[in-house]
Amino acid sequence: MSEKKIMLGNEAIARGAYEAGVKVSAAYPGTPSTEISENIVHYPEIYAEWSPNEKVAMEVAIGASISGVRALASMKHVGVNVASDPLFTIAYSGVNGGLVLVAADDPGLYSSQNEQDSRLVARTAQIPVLEPSDSMEAKEFTKLAFELSEQYDTPMMVRTTTRLAHSQGVVELCDRAEVEDKPYERNAAKYVMMPGNAKLRHVFVEQRLKKMAEDASSMAINKAEYKDTKIGVITSGIPYQYVKEALPEASVLKLGLVHPLPKKLIEEFASKVETLYVVEELEPLMEEQIKSWGIKAIGKEIFTLQGEYSANMLRKAILGEEIETKAPAQVPARPPILCPGCPHRSTFTVLKQLGIHGAGDIGCYTLGAVAPLNVIDTTVCMGSSISTLHGMEKAKGKDYIKNWVALIGDSTFLHTGINSLMNMVYNKSTGTVMILDNSTTGMTGHQEHAATGKTLQGEPTTAIDLEKLCHAIGVKNVTVVNAFDTELLKETVKREVAKDEISVIISQAPCALLKSNVSKSKCVAIPEKCKKCGMCLVPGCPAITKQEDGTVKIDETMCNGCGLCMSRCKFGAIEKVEV
Repeated sequence: MSEKKIMLGNEAIARGAYEAGVKVSAAYPGTPSTEISENIVHYPEIYAEWSPNEKVAMEVAIGASISGVRALASMKHVGVNVASDPLFTIAYSGVNGGLVLVAADDPGLYSSQNEQDSRLVARTAQIPVLEPSDSMEAKEFTKLAFELSEQYDTPMMVRTTTRLAHSQGVVELCDRAEVEDKPYERNAAKYVMMPGNAKLRHVFVEQRLKKMAEDASSMAINKAEYKDTKIGVITSGIPYQYVKEALPEASVLKLGLVHPLPKKLIEEFASKVETLYVVEELEPLMEEQIKSWGIKAIGKEIFTLQGEYSANMLRKAILGEEIETKAPAQVPARPPILCPGCPHRSTFTVLKQLGIHGAGDIGCYTLGAVAPLNVIDTTVCMGSSISTLHGMEKAKGKDYIKNWVALIGDSTFLHTGINSLMNMVYNKSTGTVMILDNSTTGMTGHQEHAATGKTLQGEPTTAIDLEKLCHAIGVKNVTVVNAFDTELLKETVKREVAKDEISVIISQAPCALLKSNVSKSKCVAIPEKCKKCGMCLVPGCPAITKQEDGTVKIDETMCNGCGLCMSRCKFGAIEKVEV
């Protein structure tokens, strides 16, 4: 009897990769995809790495595939943008060993800057897409993706969403497949994508998709569930679960392959139901194609393009039912805020004192845009802060950016910030870049990166020296400052932004939540010395609160003794004590 286990969707994908005989996995951490690699690392049969960014991860997987083994790349939806350059081209080349990209979308914007739909990227890149609906399918579809990849000579995308990635389901475990490495044969016409070769491969891609679309109607992962034919629903992925809950008696065509679509199967299903609905989160990818075939269907005219769906939303949209729900519990508002002892808070407090604007980036430090810090003015994408500052200078001149800095984390700097800094040096910028080095990839749960000195497996490795790297690029003015030395940091920022040449400040202190960063002290308030000035409250540390009498209290269970509040008190009303 086979073993069964409750697994997260991401954990199930990792298991699927293991059972499929994958030998190489590469990724960059990004919610909601991070746990895929964190679970793959438990399978020693698979080489797994954190790559500096998603483009590199995709290229590592491509190299492994060309050499003849099955390879996986995993990333969140905006990471697919970064990886799109190699992705679009390998679609022409095809594969040797199976090649699968897991793209984790984020409907509802739980931890992302947009809600893009990766299915549209796959359609443009001309690669097929599988979309599982639960943890068991997440495992099985991952395995199937490798089989289809090799059968049709194509990279495959497995598209997930936050709800699937982070929900649990029962998964039946199987043995690992013993997949022989495919022999590598030199084939420049297939793998060297210069124009003459690419033209011929484009013809192959069109033929491949046409063949797959024809075969899709008989694939087991696309199945019709006939019940009451008054209502028919075409759906896929997590929305399938909502449809089954909201419309238990409706007929449903559940699609596992969402690109290319099985035209014959869809036409047959549509002919057997009275009213046809297409239910899909985000963009109307399936709906538009189905309607283009002359099939009458209802979709985004009653369903939203935004956010996650739910059973209640479908009941209201299709059946007109208003569902009574209990009023939510009345709890105090809890706006997003940096953790107690976060070194970014110290840095932002200094910048706010100096009236400095921040061109921001993607990371924990993006919270520097909200009250009470209000330092970051822009955030676009990974690595954009440096290029944004450069663009401001070239548009408005040197004096305009004397009260601006670019703010970027250590992991994000290694992800896509290096090229931007090179661009500043090459094109004679004079701005100041602040690398907020907290020794981890903090925003996704403390993953290692190229400057931490450890691999995904936790093994020691060469740690990139950020200071030396900046010097090597050509930055003459590089200063490393303890993020909690606020006076030195203040003088450093004032000095560097006033210069007429490029400079880098590395504001350095470990993330407060790192297991290696164990606090040996706490800060305590002394009410009798407190002058009720509120200066200690300005940085917005959640560990410190104002009492009814105007004095402050520090929660010892939250405080990690960073001393930022103490450094702001001029009256000795806050002290450190050993714990």
